[in-house]
Amino acid sequence: MPLLTLTSDIGQQDYLVGAVKGSLLQINPSFTLVDISHAISPFNYPQAAYICRNAIKQFPSHTFHLLMVNLFEKKPQQLLLAWHKEQYILCADNGLLTMILEDKPDMVIGLPLDPKAVKDTLHFARVMGEAVQKIHAGAGLQDIGLPDVTFIEKNHLRPLFGENWMEGQIIFIDHFENIVVNITRDQFEEHRKGRRFKIVFKRDEVIDKIAESYADVPEGEKLALFNSAGYLEIAINKGNAAGLFGLQGFTERGQHLQNRLFYQTVRIMFL
Repeated sequence: MPLLTLTSDIGQQDYLVGAVKGSLLQINPSFTLVDISHAISPFNYPQAAYICRNAIKQFPSHTFHLLMVNLFEKKPQQLLLAWHKEQYILCADNGLLTMILEDKPDMVIGLPLDPKAVKDTLHFARVMGEAVQKIHAGAGLQDIGLPDVTFIEKNHLRPLFGENWMEGQIIFIDHFENIVVNITRDQFEEHRKGRRFKIVFKRDEVIDKIAESYADVPEGEKLALFNSAGYLEIAINKGNAAGLFGLQGFTERGQHLQNRLFYQTVRIMFL
């Protein structure tokens, strides 16, 4: 049975997530559907890339990942079906693919859209589902789409580096208001070179140790650790770090900034 994951910025307030699942099950009732998230912030590519990248890598080989994120940034002419590291990714042609992979895919084809069809979310879901069904039935990638298509590429959000410092951006604030920064453990250790350090944010807040868990500090105290995805996280033990420190990610700045990537930064100084 084909395994399909679903990620979107649709939200859960109305019928649409259920309708997408229903349209996929009409194509093949044996599809196994797994939700990743339907709460991706609109227009927030770094957040979407972080969530998708770290979920996708945990799934079995040959899983199909359907990403219905920012489907209408421009008038859609095609959808993309990529094969990369034994995973299938289906998404809009909007640049998110290369941000998730932090690389070019091993193979990508274009899935043409019917020019006469109403191009809405359900139509995109059907196009994706039909492509999955064809592959499940034995078709090759090049038999169901256009090979070697030109597609939009965007770079993932990278930290900045200096000789004695590095600076990251807030890319996600989770349910507990823990703050995720786009600095990985490997990047930190490579640039640290064994030196002491201090993590500085909001001008006067400083952390100079990396914790292994939230319980490493007393209740109400701040800490920094690397989360299960390997990214730097700033938290408060049994507290809400984002709210208490006044740190903001993209969505908290209001919809009028929806096309501008504004993030607060976290700097690490090496001593």
